[in-house]
Amino acid sequence: MERLVIVTGANSGIGLALCERLLTEDTGVHLCLACRNMQRAEAARSALQASHPGAHVDLLQLDVGSVQSVLTAAQELRARYSKVDFLYLNAGIMPNPQVDFKALFKGLFSRNVIHMFATAEGLLTQQDRVNSDGLQEVFTTNLFGHFLLIRELEPLLCQSDHTSSVIWTSSSNARRSAFSLEDIQHKEGKEPYSSSKYASDLLSLALNQHMNNQGLYSSVVCPGMVMTNLTYGILPPFFWTLIMPIMWLIRLFTNTFTITPFNGAEALHWLFLQKPQSLDPRSKYHSLTSGLGKNYTQPRKMDVDDLMSKTLYLDLIELEKEVRRDL
Repeated sequence: MERLVIVTGANSGIGLALCERLLTEDTGVHLCLACRNMQRAEAARSALQASHPGAHVDLLQLDVGSVQSVLTAAQELRARYSKVDFLYLNAGIMPNPQVDFKALFKGLFSRNVIHMFATAEGLLTQQDRVNSDGLQEVFTTNLFGHFLLIRELEPLLCQSDHTSSVIWTSSSNARRSAFSLEDIQHKEGKEPYSSSKYASDLLSLALNQHMNNQGLYSSVVCPGMVMTNLTYGILPPFFWTLIMPIMWLIRLFTNTFTITPFNGAEALHWLFLQKPQSLDPRSKYHSLTSGLGKNYTQPRKMDVDDLMSKTLYLDLIELEKEVRRDL
């Protein structure tokens, strides 16, 4: 039976690599690439159909950073399809990343070098801004827009005769210390990316507590240290040229340096093959690559608790009501 898979941010990086892997696994899968830039989405579809002739690949205009775009796209999806089997929430932004070069150089020659590259802890800040909806841009794109999409697609995701999977692309940069329930949009801080990714870990737990009895299951993935457009934007190109040999060397000593989007999509692909009921809602599924290049997936417990998770969920419901009133 044909399964419908929607992937946000599918036109490049991990999202595109996932689509390629899904078609290799199951040529009968029905893909929907939900992208902001339709020109790039067309190019991605052409590439996928060139490598998999006859593949069923649809396109959808979706900017998860815009409330109106999410509502319009969801309406289009409800008109097109009767159910959704997999919803991969992969789109994300990290605007204007600023690197603390002093900390970087200090870290390069310390025992913390692997941890520093794997998590960017103490290394990376971003300058966020307010979008046209009056919401923080990173929060909306990485978390709230996806939350709204799930809410809008409940008729397709929650059906009595089948289970559906919602899968979040989180990050090793998702840290409790960057997130505050008093400031869920991270208006006050300098790490909106880390905050939004930790919030997605919390939200996934809440979705399972609220929605498992309706057939919807949520999981979280960490793709590891992957080189994508998002990563390359952190440092000038010449700098990556300088440190790439170091990164390949580090990979011999750690399994979190997946480096390529294909490897980074490992856990996303692995979850496609699992029964959602068998998964641990408190674990994050990590894409890992051995020094010799072997890919595998490993669950690791998330640093999340029920009260924070429930509070965030209720706060997002309230914010949704406000946003709908304003529209």
